[in-house]
Amino acid sequence: MKDVHFGAGNIGRGFIGEILFKNGFDITFVDINAEIIDALKARGNYEIEIADETKDRIAVTNVTGLNNQQEPEAVVAAIAEADLVTTAIGPNVLPFIAELIAKGIQARRAADIQQPIDVIACENMIGGSDFLKEKVFTYLSDEDLTYVEAYVGFPNAAVDRIVPIQSHEDPLFVSVEPFSEWVIDANMSKAKQLHLEGVTYVEDLEPYIERKLFSVNTGHATVAYNGSYQGYETIDESLKDPEVLAQLKAVLNETGALLEAKWQFDHETHQAYINKIVGRFENPNLSDLNSRVARTPIRKLGYDERFIRPLREASERGLSYQALLQTIARIFKYDDQQDEQSVELQTLLAEKPLEVVIKQVTGLENAQLINEIMAAVDALA
Repeated sequence: MKDVHFGAGNIGRGFIGEILFKNGFDITFVDINAEIIDALKARGNYEIEIADETKDRIAVTNVTGLNNQQEPEAVVAAIAEADLVTTAIGPNVLPFIAELIAKGIQARRAADIQQPIDVIACENMIGGSDFLKEKVFTYLSDEDLTYVEAYVGFPNAAVDRIVPIQSHEDPLFVSVEPFSEWVIDANMSKAKQLHLEGVTYVEDLEPYIERKLFSVNTGHATVAYNGSYQGYETIDESLKDPEVLAQLKAVLNETGALLEAKWQFDHETHQAYINKIVGRFENPNLSDLNSRVARTPIRKLGYDERFIRPLREASERGLSYQALLQTIARIFKYDDQQDEQSVELQTLLAEKPLEVVIKQVTGLENAQLINEIMAAVDALA
């Protein structure tokens, strides 16, 4: 079987690549990073190291690479022959690969290929494949869309694996945490002939996406902002501070109560999930910079993002959100001169009243929540 995977970075090689290799796929990685693509072409293999005390290594073979800027025709041809298309390139980059995927679909139609195929965006976002599908459809004719309806699925997915910031002499070597989770919406899949080992297929993906977003993403950022506020540089260093650890657990308990109320997750099972997340963050082999995890604070304060959305929904349900409030206040205090959005946020706060900035950045209109955020920020001052 053949997969075309857009994104030859650490997540692509260290997570999606590993699972597909274990399922017997030959993988063509597509990227604009010439060094990585050239190395994949030359060697056809790379190694993954598990970031724990074992340091186990996994050899991934039967891989190659294509540079989508220099070899677009070859990318289209690869999609035409593929059994699966996947991505791990970041939400903002998805629109830039849409035309290539559309041309690949058109090539499949022209060749009268009737084997169903799925295009799966394995991104850190809600509805990633839906978003990609929308962008791809802008390049397709009515006849193409009829073909897609019959043979091409865009199932949404939830993915979770921490890949620490790293640098190696070997550009293909990658270190990843032991834990990984890849969940696919089975209802949106067309390639029913594929059932990947190591992947969970569900009938309703939304609970799993929110569980990951409000637990892993919210939790990771909680450590980064609270740790930075206390003067720490890394995630694991931050969690050695009892106050930061307590804040993490308090936030995860608040988002956990929301998830249990909203999606009927079992309390004991979800608490075990929370405990696993805390242990993952504490793993010294996964040391990550707070500045990396905390970057783009304006985006992270968005209306439907990892802090404001659970804050809103907890408030609507009459649930506690005090720990979320305290962390949100520390995001407004986050000041990293190397982070463009942090600089922008601090400039806004210097030029405008706090209330105006909160409304502008979060999109909130609820006066009570806005006032509570203001009070929490003022308490830090």
